[in-house]
Amino acid sequence: MGGYFRILAAIPGFFLSSFLFMLLWGVIAPILNLPTLSYVNSMLVTITLWLTVAPLAAAGGKHM
Repeated sequence: MGGYFRILAAIPGFFLSSFLFMLLWGVIAPILNLPTLSYVNSMLVTITLWLTVAPLAAAGGKHM
């Protein structure tokens, strides 16, 4: 049951992470002459990073 509440607790963090990524990318992109990202695209990047890092974090947490 604790895992269910952890997933629910991660949902606001996902949206906040996506929003912060969009804002920070908007500052960095003009410097690097890259296009800015919309909120939806920043959500896609964020979920991709989360799905990549989550198994690594889980594997690292089991060794402790």
